[in-house]
Amino acid sequence: MDDHDFLTGTRTGYDRTAGRYAERFHTHLDDKPLDRAMLGAFAELVAATDNKQVIDVGCGTGATTKILHDHGVEAFGIDLSPKMIDHAQRLNPDLTFEVGSMTNLAIPDASVGGVCAWYSIIHIPDGHLDRVFDEFVRVLAPGGMALLAFQVGDQPRVLEEAFGQQIELTFFRRQPDDIIRRLERTGLRRYAELVREPANDGFESTPQAYLIAQKS
Repeated sequence: MDDHDFLTGTRTGYDRTAGRYAERFHTHLDDKPLDRAMLGAFAELVAATDNKQVIDVGCGTGATTKILHDHGVEAFGIDLSPKMIDHAQRLNPDLTFEVGSMTNLAIPDASVGGVCAWYSIIHIPDGHLDRVFDEFVRVLAPGGMALLAFQVGDQPRVLEEAFGQQIELTFFRRQPDDIIRRLERTGLRRYAELVREPANDGFESTPQAYLIAQKS
């Protein structure tokens, strides 16, 4: 897939698999205590500030949006896939979700206390990643926090089939040190870092990384 078509490919892939994805993965965090702990810690850090608004970018079915909301922040979600947003709204009727892209967030400068990118930068090619981090910095209020989750590795994985559907999704695996350097160049300094081994669930095959960064 051409580098500039990644948004279309990502949207199409999740639109085609949204129903089965929601069935399989909406509750996937129930048996992942470390993942939930990072989400909870991030939410509590934001809740302690003057701005409790959190945007969950690439929110999928809204599972993380709900966890953040339950920890006391005013969380809302965006996702490229309209069908994923439909499921997010169905599964979380009291929360707000919109179709959108983290490459061009339709929210004002310095308007949110937190940005959560939970396994969503994994679909952003290297050449576009700094632009995404610039957007995170733009929308974060001074002192605001960002939470990123991603798979650790050096080689991308290309998925051409899922749930019986033909798709073309690229998963970019990255090293935490590289992400930290990129964040710091845009004005987000590392606050906390966690790397865990892959879960024995038949889906994870590499270590999983979680970073919390704060806007300088």
